[in-house]
Amino acid sequence: MVIFSKPCCLVAEDQALIALALEAALEEVGIGIAGPFPSCAEALTWVERHTPELAFLDFKLRDGPCTKLAKTLLGRGVPVIITSGCPQGPGTWPELCDVIWLEKPVDPARLLALIERVAPALAHGLPSPVS
Repeated sequence: MVIFSKPCCLVAEDQALIALALEAALEEVGIGIAGPFPSCAEALTWVERHTPELAFLDFKLRDGPCTKLAKTLLGRGVPVIITSGCPQGPGTWPELCDVIWLEKPVDPARLLALIERVAPALAHGLPSPVS
């Protein structure tokens, strides 16, 4: 079992450069990372034994849409933010209609502002985002 000494955010992203950028932005402000996981199956395996304070999920991972992963996390009360190259639209899965949806690339200042809004306990002590 992994024990985090700082707040933990699950990152599920199958594009390595995007995953590294997201990981670096979160770690820079003191948030621990679970992942990045390139597939739903890998993330779900981790989630079987752990619950993060927040999750950033790419909509389409190596093994398909992140719907089951998102539903599992939302069912535990974990705030979920979807990051995607595709905009949220009429074809969005019903389970994900009320989830925050960010189009890539994601601005780090916007990321911090969202963390403060959806996971205030996780954001405690983070630097204020620059406008």
